[in-house]
Amino acid sequence: METASVKEHKIRVIGIGPGSPDYLLPAAAKAIESAKVLVGGRRALGQYARLDGSQHTFPITNDIPAVMDFIKQELAASDVGVLVSGDPGYYSLLDALRREYIAEQIEVIPGLSSMQLAFARLALPWHGACFLSFHGRRPEQEELCYRPGRILGLLTDGKYNSRSIAEILMEAGWPGETRLSVLLRLSYPDEEVITTTLSEASKMAEKSHGILIIQG
Repeated sequence: METASVKEHKIRVIGIGPGSPDYLLPAAAKAIESAKVLVGGRRALGQYARLDGSQHTFPITNDIPAVMDFIKQELAASDVGVLVSGDPGYYSLLDALRREYIAEQIEVIPGLSSMQLAFARLALPWHGACFLSFHGRRPEQEELCYRPGRILGLLTDGKYNSRSIAEILMEAGWPGETRLSVLLRLSYPDEEVITTTLSEASKMAEKSHGILIIQG
């Protein structure tokens, strides 16, 4: 697809952090407040769009082409703010926007990712860790191979959850006694952190839509 040429107006991709406003960066808050047009998930718009309705908003749903059409139309007259959870550089709409627009037309305001917060909750350094996603996808088998001392950070969904991923990793050679941490609803009052093993997780009730950290 041919990318658009540089226009006067920009797309500002704004990372809103893992969920709680306590983790929203000041630069992101300023960009949200000054925006005339905001695109984002329904929860994000409900949380951050102006209560007086003075911003033109559009919800991000599974219909990504409709979202992209809205952004294109609005750019003719104004900058467009795009709210994405976590950090824009980590499995967000930024990837689709970069396929449509050149880098000069996009401004990215980073945010704190759920993965960063998960490692922080465990007081675990994350340099050297490998980050993969089971959210709507499955990593290649060679990406899941076991090595002593290897650390994985994984996003999960309903299908690929704490139980099914534990089984997949053990089939890939990870020992059953490998330490597994399950982190859910991070930054919210009801957040949950469970530390167990791959073997035990394969027998427990499944936990989905969160973070798994595996310490080999």
